[in-house]
Amino acid sequence: MILDSSSKRRRVTNIDRMEAEEAKAKLTAAKEKFGREIRVFETAASSSSQNVDSNTEVPDDLYEFTAEDYYRIMNTKKEDKFLKTRKIREAEQAARRSRITKAVIRVRFPDNTTLEATFHPSETIQSLVDLLMKVVARPELSFHIYTTPPKKLIKDMTQDFYSAGFAPGAIVYFSYDIPKGDDTADVKSGPFLHDEIMSLKGLELVKEHAEPVQTAPEPIHEAPPPVVQEKKPAEKKSVKPKWLKM
Repeated sequence: MILDSSSKRRRVTNIDRMEAEEAKAKLTAAKEKFGREIRVFETAASSSSQNVDSNTEVPDDLYEFTAEDYYRIMNTKKEDKFLKTRKIREAEQAARRSRITKAVIRVRFPDNTTLEATFHPSETIQSLVDLLMKVVARPELSFHIYTTPPKKLIKDMTQDFYSAGFAPGAIVYFSYDIPKGDDTADVKSGPFLHDEIMSLKGLELVKEHAEPVQTAPEPIHEAPPPVVQEKKPAEKKSVKPKWLKM
């Protein structure tokens, strides 16, 4: 039996649509269970210093904060300190904060698996820890999260994401608290997430785009040429010379 190209295309389209619907169902179920959007994907192997891989896909609502940006902001703050009143500075800060509506947090595990979850900037870091307790494979083991570089443990769980500098997004790292001399292989190698969460790995929500509707072009009506009125030459008044006497 020979299938033409159109039949193959329809079959591939149907398979893609089924996979998209299955992925959507799994992600929706995870959102309902854990109360927030969750994604799982694999990242490139991190270097020994655990620097962020520049080739990793980063969404449009995340920004790279450089040393140049830091010094520029600090210089601006010094100037604003003398030029603006406290109320004006507080109003501007509140306006900047109101524009940030979510904090996308990515948690990277030692096996290069990344868990992405969406929070509100006003939520505390404790809400991230609570989520990790529900999704890690070994919740009975103590763990810690940190940022790098340089490595800095996150200790204040009462701080909200905005105040911690984690909004609109941030990358944190996960590690179990393994005692020195304990070479437990399964703890170091993973998996770090339980099976239900790992089943979300690589799933994406595919948004269906409606085909543009072509409308018939409207007829163009040519406007009549403007009527140009001819100007009549002005009549000259006869003026008698002074030397002429009648």
